[in-house]
Amino acid sequence: MIHPLLRTAELRALEARHASATPPLMERAGRAAAALARKLLKDSRAPVLVFAGPGNNGGDARVMARVLKQQGIAVIVVGPGDDVPKGNYGLVVDGLFGIGLTRPIAGGHADLIARINAFRGPVLALDIPSGLDGDTGRVLGAAVRATHTISFIGGKPGLYTLDGPDHCGAISVVDLGLRLDQLPGALLTTDHFRACLKPRARNSHKGSYGSLAIIGGAAGMTGAALLAGRAGLMLGAGRVFIGLLEPLAVDPLQAELMLRTPDDALAQATTVVVGPGLGASAAALEILRRTASADFPILLDADALNLLAAHPVLAANIARRTASTVMTPHPAEAARLMATTTEAVQADRVGTALQLAQRFKAHVALKGCGTVIAHPDGRWRINASGNPGLASGGSGDVLSGVIGALLAQGWPADTALCGAVHLHGAAADALVAAGTGPIGIAAGELIPIARTRLNRLIAENA
Repeated sequence: MIHPLLRTAELRALEARHASATPPLMERAGRAAAALARKLLKDSRAPVLVFAGPGNNGGDARVMARVLKQQGIAVIVVGPGDDVPKGNYGLVVDGLFGIGLTRPIAGGHADLIARINAFRGPVLALDIPSGLDGDTGRVLGAAVRATHTISFIGGKPGLYTLDGPDHCGAISVVDLGLRLDQLPGALLTTDHFRACLKPRARNSHKGSYGSLAIIGGAAGMTGAALLAGRAGLMLGAGRVFIGLLEPLAVDPLQAELMLRTPDDALAQATTVVVGPGLGASAAALEILRRTASADFPILLDADALNLLAAHPVLAANIARRTASTVMTPHPAEAARLMATTTEAVQADRVGTALQLAQRFKAHVALKGCGTVIAHPDGRWRINASGNPGLASGGSGDVLSGVIGALLAQGWPADTALCGAVHLHGAAADALVAAGTGPIGIAAGELIPIARTRLNRLIAENA
């Protein structure tokens, strides 16, 4: 199932096209919110405290309050500037500002949000927690920390990326009866790569699943390349070559990996990952220049991205490639590529990822909380799998190896990127569910769990 995500301009256009809908969208939203409120109240007889602002979000809240009162539930509605009555409440509802907020919250409004956040029971935010930017997930001065959020018409990107996941709690989306067709943004699900979840033919061999080369591993950084290689091997590449700038005889933990010079590894490859532990030497730059002209899929990560940012001619060559290019920057690397600041990247993660995809004609994963995937044709996705356990050294190298493995097996670049990002995050979630982490998850622990997840999805899809 596809779960559309709408930026504010798209949402406003939809609302305008349905301005004369019967019943009105505000009535539909209020009724949907009231239904969720009833579920959250369970058997509680305590009243509901509703904070209603002056705009559409407040209108939704007032409709909700009316419906609840009609159903025999005690409701108290307060607005900005009203005294907040003291008491015990079964539910607090945030209907203050919604997605229309454009400036930071301060003063009395910030105090009101602090009162909401001090409540120890369930807090339901309507459309988006007040103070959270719906397009970017930035906190505008202060923001409600909800236990539940009900998003109307479609999801908002700000719910799923940057600060959003720390403020939204459990998210419900109600479409209010509107059809959302052919929107560029969506929440990443297995449906975005389901077509590639196919069992292997019995009559196959290692050559059927591609030859992946991992190029990197300069002095003191061989571990990065080895982690990527181990991930590539366990996620199904037929052969994995590690082209190390710092020679190493064998990987003692994964003897199946073939350790070579960068030239030898490139000569064997049908897919290449460049960057894990690559460094910034003249030799690294020359390797990247040669890789840029390859007629097979390449993935650029880590030091490869930093070299790209420092050499505009090389960046232009990447943009002219005819074979697929995948890029996996974290925010600081994206900032270097865009000649801007990390803060500016984080202030508009979706926009930055789309700009990078257009500039380099590449499939881009902007890593971070709510990794944003962007494609050159303007499509974009936000991944909701994963947790803070991924914030550890080597995690990005493992992701590169997973992507490389799927590319080597013939997955299209856009599908491989979506599949790998999901598997990477799902592996971290599985570890936490089993009692390992999020604190202290080592990157190498992700690899066998991601392999299990991939095989399980293929079996379920057969």
